[in-house]
Amino acid sequence: MKTLSLKGCGTALLTPFINDQVDYEAFVASVDRQISSGVDFLVPLGTTGETPCLSVEERIEVLKAAKAHSAGRPVIVGGGTNSLQGTIESMKLLEPYGPDAFLIVVPYYNKPSQQGQYEYFKAVASATDKPIVIYNVPGRTGANMQAATTLALARDVENIVAIKEASGIFAQASEIIREAPEGFSVLSGNDDDTLALMAAGAKGVVSVASNIAPKEVADMAHALLDDDIVTARALHHRLTPLFRNLFIESNPTPAKAAMAQLGLMENSLRLPLVKATQKTEDIIAKTLADLWQK
Repeated sequence: MKTLSLKGCGTALLTPFINDQVDYEAFVASVDRQISSGVDFLVPLGTTGETPCLSVEERIEVLKAAKAHSAGRPVIVGGGTNSLQGTIESMKLLEPYGPDAFLIVVPYYNKPSQQGQYEYFKAVASATDKPIVIYNVPGRTGANMQAATTLALARDVENIVAIKEASGIFAQASEIIREAPEGFSVLSGNDDDTLALMAAGAKGVVSVASNIAPKEVADMAHALLDDDIVTARALHHRLTPLFRNLFIESNPTPAKAAMAQLGLMENSLRLPLVKATQKTEDIIAKTLADLWQK
């Protein structure tokens, strides 16, 4: 089984569209910007990438582009569905194109029990020799993976190497950090939780905000890894309005608006998502202006 040590800042990459087609030129430019800004790993085909709205062919091409421009950084590709068969099929589809690991979300909609989650992830991990990163995001899935379940998987399954913890429950994440076996990484799944979780011992973040401010978010994560709390705290407070305002509408709607305002991609989403309201556009504009004035 292959292992992988994840730490620092990973970016949950947006998927740009133009005329309702994937804009691969803008995607590659975005990836190049991430690398030059010091981001440690890339996470294409997640929630932020509007993956449910991408065709099979588009998902393959996005992964290929991310891998080709990763400059040796790990590429953790989203591959989860809400069924075992669907997830295995997704992994088999993407595996030939070189992902370094799979990000597999807790199955959504069907709300599995803790035992169901344990058995599901054990079966998923046995279907590949790639490392698996669990993605716990109950606000999207309707089912929270409790600390005991995460820890059992971390101990029992060799190629389950990390969790993206986006429950927003600090006590739960802290318990995982405290009890995790050596080599298992806890990654913050919420930008505004990163300071607290990394101060408690988490190894990094899978960030939405780093699409917009990659250097600043990466610098914060690196300061925390270096136990430089003074620098990290200052960056956290500077970035907090961005962290908050990227979620005043459903992700990635405000993030797409921000990237468009920066001239980095078109403000285009696929249904059922639509462009941000004018109120959100105005808030994002002020947030960006304030961020780089400080």
